[in-house]
Amino acid sequence: MICFTGVSGSGKSSLAFDTLYAEGQRRYIESLSAYARQFLGTLAKPDVDQITGLSPAIAIHQKTSGWNPRSTVGTVTGIYDFLRVLYARIGRQHCPHCGKPITAQTSEAIVGRILSSQAGSRILMLAPVVRGQKGEHVELLEDLRRRGYIRARIDGKVVHLDQAPALGRHNRHDIEVVIDRLVIDPEVRPRLAEAVENALALGDGTVIVAPVESATSESVPGDGGGVAGDLLLSSRYACVKCGIGFETPSPQLFSFNSPTGMCLTCDGMGAIYDFDPDLLVPDPSLSFFDPCIAPLRKRPGRWRRHIYEGVARHVGFDIQLPWGRLPQRARDALLDGTGSEHITFEWRYRGGVWKHGGTFEGVLADLRAKYRQAKAQFVRTYYEKYMSRRECPDCRGDRLNPQARHILIGGKALHELCALSVLQVREFFATLQLDATERLIATEVLKEVGGRLSFLSNVGLDYLTLDRAAPTLAGGESQRIRLAGQIGSGLVGVLYVLDEPSIGLHPRDNRRLLASLERLRDMGNTVVVVEHDEETMRTADLIVDFGPGPGVRGGEVVATGTIDEIAANEKSVTGAYLSDRKRIEIPAQRRPVDVTTLSGKREARKVPE
Repeated sequence: MICFTGVSGSGKSSLAFDTLYAEGQRRYIESLSAYARQFLGTLAKPDVDQITGLSPAIAIHQKTSGWNPRSTVGTVTGIYDFLRVLYARIGRQHCPHCGKPITAQTSEAIVGRILSSQAGSRILMLAPVVRGQKGEHVELLEDLRRRGYIRARIDGKVVHLDQAPALGRHNRHDIEVVIDRLVIDPEVRPRLAEAVENALALGDGTVIVAPVESATSESVPGDGGGVAGDLLLSSRYACVKCGIGFETPSPQLFSFNSPTGMCLTCDGMGAIYDFDPDLLVPDPSLSFFDPCIAPLRKRPGRWRRHIYEGVARHVGFDIQLPWGRLPQRARDALLDGTGSEHITFEWRYRGGVWKHGGTFEGVLADLRAKYRQAKAQFVRTYYEKYMSRRECPDCRGDRLNPQARHILIGGKALHELCALSVLQVREFFATLQLDATERLIATEVLKEVGGRLSFLSNVGLDYLTLDRAAPTLAGGESQRIRLAGQIGSGLVGVLYVLDEPSIGLHPRDNRRLLASLERLRDMGNTVVVVEHDEETMRTADLIVDFGPGPGVRGGEVVATGTIDEIAANEKSVTGAYLSDRKRIEIPAQRRPVDVTTLSGKREARKVPE
């Protein structure tokens, strides 16, 4: 463990990062094949004559740039990946609708459910074999053809396997094999039971019942959700009360970066950037037709006016009232629409009244469409004045879909666990009660999670929550998170270069940070720390003091050695302060300072001695 110290601007970081780290990285990249180097680029060779005995280098800078907004403390440290595996393997599912535990269904119960809910319908029995997976799946389709299957629904469209379209290699796809086509009535029960058994066997315990009229409608490729109108039933996970089946939990189900697990409303971000009703209506004393909604800018024409009047009659309010006096249900209807409710609109003309029906999507739907379709930046900028970032209304900031949010361990869902601090998560797992089977499954995962939580505590970050967004971390926090990750990776024979890791750290935790650096060293690595902290210097095996001054007067190695050798060196400025030959005394009398009072006035006040 080597500490580079000295006055600011004397060349410590230049030697550590621009020379040692740069050369270590360059040599490592040159050891790779020419094919691999083309993706990494080339690094300039430092301006030195010779460097020997240099290991591959890793730099841990004090900076936050480059963090993905989707990254959190849990994902950066790798803890979240292990928690996803843990919840997928021992989590207990609950129904998102009624909250009751989900139990397995027998094939006979599935047959009864289909007969009761789909009576008289023409249906397709589908077995899902690919859900939201990338690839061309050529071998899978060929294997299905050889096994005698004729049709499959690929990305929402039923096709013959002999005429299956070429699939995009880098796109996510859903492939569901058509097991049988049936018209449901009591007489087909034996045939239906056979189709259910085959679908469960091929679909790994899951069967999809799709009405024929909707089975050919398009869906979003790779969304993992099938087509609207599908009935998903499972022999493993199903709610008896609601009659809803769920797919087998997988680690992807708990990933807010995957279409399988993310909340589809906010795309796994936990927040949406949308029009804010408070910004849309700056003056609530105006009526809707004035208009009170600023982006509408002018009174609506006759056609739009009769649409809004039809909504007012349907909901039951006076649209001429000021916005501030309208009931909340009236505001919601005008802004968000009335959903699928059928509304009768009346177009009045000289000869009488023409009535027509339809639905109303709301003013916000029109504004969102105008914003999406706007090509000019100044138009988008205009609409953005009335938008703000708000919590997702569906997931409430939890980022995951309903199924993932209702799988519990120890009474807590994954998003609830990640909302706890590192210290609280450690206490949760320390008191977690598991049965013998669950303990056998979870032992190795809990060991990895516990180790990484301990690393975060050792570098003084036990106050952070696992769902804390990475871009909101301070420079010292992000540096220590990377340090904890490197300790957990277990690499040996590596040169680590750190830039003042004690900055922003409470003195109480400085010793814990130094213990982590010593652990990194004891694993078989070399640690170079650019630091001014005295405790770090006393912990280091070797100190390199730069000077003798800053800027053009620096750039020289003034002294090297142990803490005692540096303190005894007459040329070392650092040694002079370590040995108490020089001291920075606390002033007996401090100068007056300006203190801003609550009233905004400035007054001179002398600081007590």
